[in-house]
Amino acid sequence: MAVRRALHHVDVEFLWELLRAIPAAEASEGHDIEAGRDITKVTALLGDALDSGKGEVAEALRPLYLDYLEKHGVGS
Repeated sequence: MAVRRALHHVDVEFLWELLRAIPAAEASEGHDIEAGRDITKVTALLGDALDSGKGEVAEALRPLYLDYLEKHGVGS
């Protein structure tokens, strides 16, 4: 929901924050190879951002999503 809202509102600041957080989220879930690759490949990060609401990585990013949605009064 957070990514959809950010895309709809062209919230580049949140999307950039998400892109920066994905490698750490992947590493925290044991996806070290993907995390290392993402740090050097912006296109991989963009793809990950669009798919970041799925699976284990989504759970690691959950606090970021919830904070964003709360700040923007979504889901209240």
